[in-house]
Amino acid sequence: MKSPTRRSAGVAAQSEAGHPRNSDGAIRYAAKVLAPFAILGLTTNGSAVTSLAYLPAGDAESAPTDAVAELAVHELGRYLQDPGVRFTVPVAPRGTPFQQRVWQALVAIPSGDVRTYGELAHALASAPRAVGQACGANPIGLIVPCHRVVGAQGALGGFMHAATGDSIAIKRWLLAHEGCRPGT
Repeated sequence: MKSPTRRSAGVAAQSEAGHPRNSDGAIRYAAKVLAPFAILGLTTNGSAVTSLAYLPAGDAESAPTDAVAELAVHELGRYLQDPGVRFTVPVAPRGTPFQQRVWQALVAIPSGDVRTYGELAHALASAPRAVGQACGANPIGLIVPCHRVVGAQGALGGFMHAATGDSIAIKRWLLAHEGCRPGT
């Protein structure tokens, strides 16, 4: 299977607010992992993963700096080999109460399955657009699987607040890896 191009400077990453920073102001990642579609940058608070960013190809991998990052790196590696792996690493995404509800619903979607924005909205007594915005604001995409939410009639929808470009190629790769082919 062909891998999408890696994240370019034009693809929006998750919000950078609240991330640990180095003295030069750069985000201090607890680990950086090579994936077929990007370098995955993990941040933790020492007890849970707080974000997963899709970094450019030029970023170097880095070893985990704590036990949570070590578990996340191990589970990400297992997922990239076997998409049926369920993540057990603790996560602590920052968001509104509504976003937290949506993200909990995402974790319940099994690998290989998809839900539409409308289905999730109905289950949460909300609107599809609100669910889409919460999915786009997910700071731990892949581990909290917002890629498993698609538009009506199988349209791919967005990913990381983007409707085109590398983000959609990443979503398509993740879904194909899990055996789903919406929007093809």
